[in-house]
Amino acid sequence: MSRWSVIGSGVTGLCVATLLAERGETVEIISHEGHTPASHWAGGMLAPWCESESAPAQVITLGRHSAGWWQQRVSDVEQQGTLVVAPARDGAELDRFARMTENHRWVQPETIEPHLAGRFARGLFFAAEGHLDPRQALAQLADRLRQAEVQFHCGPPAGRVIDCRGYQAADSLPQLRAVRGEMLILQTHDITLTRPVRLLHPRFPCYLVPRAEGHFMLGATMVESSDNSTISARAMMELLSAAYAIHPALAEARILESGTGLRPAWPDNLPEIRCHNGIWYLNGMYRHGFLLAPMMAEQLMQILTTEGLL
Repeated sequence: MSRWSVIGSGVTGLCVATLLAERGETVEIISHEGHTPASHWAGGMLAPWCESESAPAQVITLGRHSAGWWQQRVSDVEQQGTLVVAPARDGAELDRFARMTENHRWVQPETIEPHLAGRFARGLFFAAEGHLDPRQALAQLADRLRQAEVQFHCGPPAGRVIDCRGYQAADSLPQLRAVRGEMLILQTHDITLTRPVRLLHPRFPCYLVPRAEGHFMLGATMVESSDNSTISARAMMELLSAAYAIHPALAEARILESGTGLRPAWPDNLPEIRCHNGIWYLNGMYRHGFLLAPMMAEQLMQILTTEGLL
């Protein structure tokens, strides 16, 4: 049995630490005090078929098993599917999305989400997809790890290092880049949704993810930038405009929170496992952290086993 130091307490680090602990390894998690990981701002959508519209086939191959992985370890994983809609003027976007994806069916949106009655003439329903609340999922993984006597601290590593710092690791991974994502948390009881709704738009597509107590996560922009300052006026206006297009009742929603996260990405936007100078790196989740981190962590366990380290 080895001692492992997982650097980073975002979704990737917690998934890796969880699998190490499940194998009986001694694990510690090291994070920088005051740093908020990008996964804190995530939508938590487990939507491999929707993501295939702009992502390689590996995203479906890896991501289709993620919901089951999460269901074994955290509560409140919803498998209610994803609804994709577009305003009438952007019907061509919906047709294009249908051609680029699979495992969906055409629906009248109000048959899936009654509160959208009269809003959209047609939509795509991806019944096999799911979602979770990222913050609850991260907290539950962390609680499980503490119960397994995994230490969380911000000191130096005491074991073999697995670096899962996301964009913070760019100093060691020169090809890693940041993709800025901005989001809002809204609250309203004037509309109820059961599943994520994706709105297609040529300039600012967005998604609205329901959470408990009338909360909705509205996101997210994709900007090639390492600027992690607060949300821009442009992003907020575009996101709120898109929300209004989904349902006018959202104009009266209260903005509870805004946030910005820097998603780590390699040139091909696919995650990778690397090893340099005895340090293992798992990074590059791009916009697919909760979808791909579990299966990439499983792949890392297989490699470590093959290398005789587990």
